[in-house]
Amino acid sequence: MKIETLPVDFTDEQKRYLEGFATGLQISRVGRGGGSAGKADTEPSGPDAAHIKAQDKVIASGRKLADQEKFKREQHPFDAYPRLKQQAIDNAPPSPADNFRWRYFGLFYVAPAQDSYMCRLRIPNGILTHWQFAGMADLAERLCGPFCHVTTRANLQLREIPPRHAVALIEAIQDLGLCSRGAGADNIRNVTGTPTAGIDPQELLDTRPYAREWHYHILNDRSLTGLPRKFNVAFDGAGKIAVLEDTNDIAFAAVEVKDGFGIEPGIWFRLGIGGITGHKDFAKDTGIIVKPAEATKVADAIVRVFIETGDRTNRLKARLKYVIDGIGLEKFLVLVEEKLGHALTRVACEALAPRPAFDRMAHIGVHRQKQDGLNWIGVSLPLGKLTCDQMRGLAKIARDLGDGEIRLTVWQNLLIPSVRDQNVELAAAAIKSIGLAVEATQIRAGLIACTGNAGCKFAAADTKRHAAEIGDWCEPRVNIDTPLNIHLTGCHHSCAQHYISDIGLIAAKVPVGEEDTVEGYHLFAGGGFGPDADIGQEVYRDLRAENAPKTVEKLLKAYLAHRASPDETFLTFARRHDGETLRRLADAEMSA
Repeated sequence: MKIETLPVDFTDEQKRYLEGFATGLQISRVGRGGGSAGKADTEPSGPDAAHIKAQDKVIASGRKLADQEKFKREQHPFDAYPRLKQQAIDNAPPSPADNFRWRYFGLFYVAPAQDSYMCRLRIPNGILTHWQFAGMADLAERLCGPFCHVTTRANLQLREIPPRHAVALIEAIQDLGLCSRGAGADNIRNVTGTPTAGIDPQELLDTRPYAREWHYHILNDRSLTGLPRKFNVAFDGAGKIAVLEDTNDIAFAAVEVKDGFGIEPGIWFRLGIGGITGHKDFAKDTGIIVKPAEATKVADAIVRVFIETGDRTNRLKARLKYVIDGIGLEKFLVLVEEKLGHALTRVACEALAPRPAFDRMAHIGVHRQKQDGLNWIGVSLPLGKLTCDQMRGLAKIARDLGDGEIRLTVWQNLLIPSVRDQNVELAAAAIKSIGLAVEATQIRAGLIACTGNAGCKFAAADTKRHAAEIGDWCEPRVNIDTPLNIHLTGCHHSCAQHYISDIGLIAAKVPVGEEDTVEGYHLFAGGGFGPDADIGQEVYRDLRAENAPKTVEKLLKAYLAHRASPDETFLTFARRHDGETLRRLADAEMSA
């Protein structure tokens, strides 16, 4: 049954219901062997074969595929583009099945939060040109809400896109030399890399060519779409700005291999796999190192093992972490080696030289590049949000005073690289003239929030508004002089990675009386990343949003009053105490 053949007197809602009903019938037919994908005497072929085989195993075992697997099986999203175009012509919202499918094009229908789409891009290593950045501003102004968000995957999101503009937007994005293809749903997401790649005085490796190679490898191989769940890959070149590679499914971290250990000395990638901090886990160190030139091949093999072994029945257990938890790290690596056709290189930890340390403020302000006379300028953005005029202003500054690039970071801000010494003051003044800044307090520099329920159906609170309130309240009241990250996330997906921040808040509906609830949070403290990687501990539960600013204030004042020395960080302080003690010390500050 095709919706296009239905009588015109059916409402849009009835058509979407019948489309879902027809989809269910076709899935049932395929599962019984009545469709080409499920015929017992026909071996699946083509780029989707591995996915169909994995689904067939589930059906043959008597288990039920997750709805999203049924949607993919019934019609691959990339084959449904004509229907997306028709929905744009009709300005029609998608059915639940198509809402999932259109995420393959980077489009997320966010109802009931808003009756519109959000669009997420693919920007390898987070680097784009000044004219692409200005072009995105023009598109946002013409087709979307007149603003952009810089995300925690060094990416851009556009919002408030009416259905009628969806196709025009994603095609116009491609006209700019960018793309949104595969930026959502069960695909390999935007590829992150060191934002100061190629310009950082301390980096071991320029990540740009490796992020770019992986980016195009994904785009040009349809068999790498339709995974059991989303998949993240990051490349860290050991620069000053952390990439949070250990929160990814695959983490490539540049390391120096010392001479005398039977392995070619030089710069390799250390391989970590299975990171997903929303589920309280970091990428596991495999003890394996990878030659940078082999990174794409190794990543490809890992993804293909995941395609065959990932859970297609339970979305909550479908990430790579759960495959590794289920079969064990070593068995998983054996499967990867079988895909590669050779053994991976294992190395003792003592063969690796210590990596350079991060500078937690290197994403804000003026910093010397390794090129003489040049600097990168980290621009502080208000929780990642930019107006179109600000985007055009930054593009002009990058063109006139930098090298023409804009570099996004995972800290919801951006860099303008290659500003000459004599132009630094001029660039800083120009940035300030458009309402942005090149300096920030420790509180403001590390303040991060996801979209929240103003634009995301999963979020339980208005995280960006509440984060701004925390910053506005605490900044004039607490003089923090050591690095600090405060992250607010709206749901268990943890897009703002609350578990790995010094102070992390995850939104919750807080009970009020017997039946009502209000927006609020559970507050964690002591999370970290990189060498300090650990999950924060819960300090406050069911904290009303209106009380969050004062609660963060008293926790910070407790830190200042009880830290062991002037240079002890909040992270170290928080880890010296359990949650109950931290709460007691904080509460005492307000009663003093």
